[in-house]
Amino acid sequence: MHSRLVALLFGLLLAVPLLSQNKAMNPVAPNSTFDKTAAQFMYDSLALSPVNASQAGYHKYTAPDGKVVELDALLDDLGPQGIQAQLSFYRQWRERFRGIDRKTLDKEQAADLQLIEDQIGFSLLELERIQSYRHDPTTYVEFIGNALFLPMTQSYAPAEVRLGHVLSRIEQIPRAVEQAKQMLAAGDPIKTSAAIDENAGNIDLIESMVKGEIPAGSPLEARYKTAAPKAVAALKDFSVWLHDVYGTRKSPVTWRLGKILYAQKFRLVMETPVTPEQMLASAEAEMREVRADMLRLAEPMHKEMYPTHGDHADLTGEARENLVISEVLSRISDEHVKPADLQKQVEGDLAGIINFIRLKKIVDLGPRNNLKVIPTPPFMRSSYSVAGFHAPPPLEPGAEAQYWVTPIDPGTPAEKAESKLREYNNYTLLWLTIHEALPGHYVQFEHANDVQPESRRLLRAALGNGAYVEGWAEYIAQVMMDEGFLNNSPKFRLVMRKIRLRVLSNTILDIRLHTREMTDAQAMELMTKQAFQTQAEAEGKLLRAKLSSVQLVTYYVGLHDWLALRKDYQAQAGTGFSNVEFHNRALNEGPLPIMLLRGILLSK
Repeated sequence: MHSRLVALLFGLLLAVPLLSQNKAMNPVAPNSTFDKTAAQFMYDSLALSPVNASQAGYHKYTAPDGKVVELDALLDDLGPQGIQAQLSFYRQWRERFRGIDRKTLDKEQAADLQLIEDQIGFSLLELERIQSYRHDPTTYVEFIGNALFLPMTQSYAPAEVRLGHVLSRIEQIPRAVEQAKQMLAAGDPIKTSAAIDENAGNIDLIESMVKGEIPAGSPLEARYKTAAPKAVAALKDFSVWLHDVYGTRKSPVTWRLGKILYAQKFRLVMETPVTPEQMLASAEAEMREVRADMLRLAEPMHKEMYPTHGDHADLTGEARENLVISEVLSRISDEHVKPADLQKQVEGDLAGIINFIRLKKIVDLGPRNNLKVIPTPPFMRSSYSVAGFHAPPPLEPGAEAQYWVTPIDPGTPAEKAESKLREYNNYTLLWLTIHEALPGHYVQFEHANDVQPESRRLLRAALGNGAYVEGWAEYIAQVMMDEGFLNNSPKFRLVMRKIRLRVLSNTILDIRLHTREMTDAQAMELMTKQAFQTQAEAEGKLLRAKLSSVQLVTYYVGLHDWLALRKDYQAQAGTGFSNVEFHNRALNEGPLPIMLLRGILLSK
């Protein structure tokens, strides 16, 4: 899942030095200079990007002339002026925040300042050095898809109003596409191919989802019939241009980020002193330990499942380890759903998971009950090939939370579909729902969406630390297993150990691919032989690692830090420690860097 709303802002030029807030929001804490400044930064940054404003639940601002502007009806400026507006914005704010005396801040404010400074640093690194807007067309494709999808699935206004906003954005797609062509210079074929695939999802979104919501015979229908063909034509032309023009340009820029930029991005994303080299060494060492533990778990099951195989005593070392573990995992993988039943199975697993959370007092569940399981939007399926979570806007915490499950296309070859379903067998699907929904990301953001004041809630949700977010989902799955979920099923425990191998191999994969010239063959060997992943899963992860950077490591860094924080908190609490108290306190702070969370939760 994406942890930051404004990882890359496409700027809309607004002649607004200070954004006027909706009075009902009351975003600024009284009598606090820093809180006012931080709130101004957040709302001004959203003014730069109407699409990110939609995601945050911020819908209107008042212009200097008193006119109320509907942000949900606007598409960002993707051209050179928009980029320059962002550069000026972040450089000016960087200087402004550097002038703040940290000694005047309490722990909560110091944490907010850290998030802001790292976000500014990250945005400037992106704009000045990485420059995805010049080399990654998926940035534009996913931006357009989100621009249309967000108003369609939110509840900030009546349906006809939100559909009007969607149509306004559709009307602006030809302009946005031309700006994308203007900005894109050259890049790696991997990202070009992914963008073309995802762009087909945008066309489908307009021709299917949007069209299906338009009332027949209404003024909206007439407007749709005018706007949609022009937008679809522009998007189709964009795909042709990507293939025939952009895709033929030679570029020194590849999907590999490189050692220097990777280290800089790593520091700003993780917000911890740990280095990529340290995490790589740690992951490779722990991988050996987890494999040894898997052999211990697998041996008794192997004896029961394969009574005629013996214990493979004729083999030694890694060869025996691989065979015993893989045979048991293969038998476990036989227990999987049919392709058409994937989402139904996920929905059915939720009730049992909720009951266990309550029975074992893992963490408090909120009263909102706003989680909906839906198919992953087509324009996001390259990034979310299996599943993902989309939190409600922080300014509208009661809105719909979405657990995305990516369906298996009916046209997928049977062998490839079977490979994916074996990877996501019944036990892995349970882990997936724990991770993405309960008590993972959904519960995490239910707590985060209660943070007060509202401006702090927005700041921490929009700029939230990725290692905190993804680490929580991995950590809490471990807690569920330790508490005996699924009656301490050895099959589930072995699958959970395999999931840990995935977290570790993700770390190794991402760091070695982007900084150490790891080959595709080496990557596939790591995932299929060392981490027991199926061919389809490994191919999907390799593509994801090429389309992104650093994000795959957040799971391990976060898990490592969550486990260490819990250990120290438990030592401090002694016999008074309880899961529910620790988890509630930690989640109620929102997604802070765990290093800063330590300073808030642990007494000196």
